[in-house]
Amino acid sequence: MFNVLKNPAGRLRSGWWVAIFFIVLAALLVPLILLSGQQAGVPIWAQALIIIFATVVCQALRRKPLAEVSGAFNTTWLIQLAFGAAIGALLMIAPAFVLFATGAARWTMSEQGAAALLPAAMLMAAVAIAEEFLFRGFLFQRLIDGLGQWWAKLIIAGLFVLTHSTALEGAGDIRYLAGLNIFVASLMFGFAFIRTRSLAMPVGIHFAANFVQGGVLGFGVSGNDEQGLLMPTLDGPDWLTGGAFGLEASVPGLVCVIAITVALWRWRAQPNAQ
Repeated sequence: MFNVLKNPAGRLRSGWWVAIFFIVLAALLVPLILLSGQQAGVPIWAQALIIIFATVVCQALRRKPLAEVSGAFNTTWLIQLAFGAAIGALLMIAPAFVLFATGAARWTMSEQGAAALLPAAMLMAAVAIAEEFLFRGFLFQRLIDGLGQWWAKLIIAGLFVLTHSTALEGAGDIRYLAGLNIFVASLMFGFAFIRTRSLAMPVGIHFAANFVQGGVLGFGVSGNDEQGLLMPTLDGPDWLTGGAFGLEASVPGLVCVIAITVALWRWRAQPNAQ
């Protein structure tokens, strides 16, 4: 007889753990939202801490360590983080080079110059940690357990696009191109986790891509205007340059993210990767 609560191994089904995670997350976030006020919002660093704490709570209920979700914090973790950062930097440098080579973009030093780098790095680190723990952490891993890798990746990719829906509305004619970029990027992050069984590489890719795109090259990041080391002047259609949304809404950006996603898909770093 089918047991709606427990799987054949006698453990609570993954769907219930997904529900518990959202309940814990809401219990932590809602009071903070009410305290901070709707206009102020919840700072991204606070969101990151809350998501990590919710993960710790759910793992404690499962009697499992945080490292099962994040990967063990050791030398290998740092190497994977650095490797991910190199991939993330390439993800933005390559399409930027295409724009430079075709005359679609040129750069000058911004007014802030190097002073923009540290604030950008801190912001993008918080964004990467928050989003990867949320979308490739406990939730994603329980969906893998319950539905398998592909369904988990597709569901999370859909949610990832939804969280960017406000920015996509402002992207105008390239909103579908931007949405496709974001969807494929989520698949890329998912493969990075699956191939390493650690959040280190996804966090590294996510951080470096956003930091290089906004903090260094001065493009928008998911439609958010960022002050960077450099200031771009664009001279081309939005589908080529990404417009105000950023390189992640451009055709060169899409080609690069697809190429890296395919490379991660074909990579077999973990013997137990399906």
